[in-house]
Amino acid sequence: MSDEAAPVRISAGQVAGGHFRYYDFVMAAFCVVLVLSNVVGAAKVATLGGLTFGAGILFFPLSYVLGDVLTEIYGYARARRVIWAGFGATVFAAVMCWVIVIMPPASGWGGQEVYEAAFGQVWRIVGASVIAFWAGEFVNSYVLARMKILTAGKHLWSRTIGSTVFGQGVDSLIFYPLAFIGVWTTEQVVTVMFTNWGLKVLWEVVLTPVTYAVVGFLKRREGVDVFDEGTDFTPFRTRV
Repeated sequence: MSDEAAPVRISAGQVAGGHFRYYDFVMAAFCVVLVLSNVVGAAKVATLGGLTFGAGILFFPLSYVLGDVLTEIYGYARARRVIWAGFGATVFAAVMCWVIVIMPPASGWGGQEVYEAAFGQVWRIVGASVIAFWAGEFVNSYVLARMKILTAGKHLWSRTIGSTVFGQGVDSLIFYPLAFIGVWTTEQVVTVMFTNWGLKVLWEVVLTPVTYAVVGFLKRREGVDVFDEGTDFTPFRTRV
């Protein structure tokens, strides 16, 4: 007998205490992508096809794709819990990098300068990134949850792309001015902000078939289709 079940439409409150087989794995993937994008991806600026960008942009949008999957499958409350987990993981990674960078190197170890260049991120940039992520992810999750009700669960592409337009828009509007006003010219800040926003949305569009495949798989395996009817959308709680 197959262990897959046809997804059943239920409200978020009906699964408040439920158990899911894949929720923890999606949470772990979300946190890993988020932390590595900010720690590893932020350390390199790349040029590809004449376009210069932070290398992390290739992978950071995956956190929004996973955020879409979480909200679509498990509802806003469980996505909110994962966003807070990702927030905490990112802050810890930033503090850990800072502590290790400032520790005195051992005599004879010649990697301090390289280590500082790779992991000694400016705290203004780290702070801007964490704040922008927090706000952008919650907007992304909220818009997707509301659109799911408005579209009666149809047209998944409209929800994933639409929520990314708003979520990544808020992320970019917060991050680039906070991180670079006074360092770059205003024109540079605005240009990079809109360019990267457009690239992130485009990345979401390209990954739409993957999102459909993952969402379809998880809905069948979990056997539910959660709609956030009557959900408390405050971001300031972690309880489901």
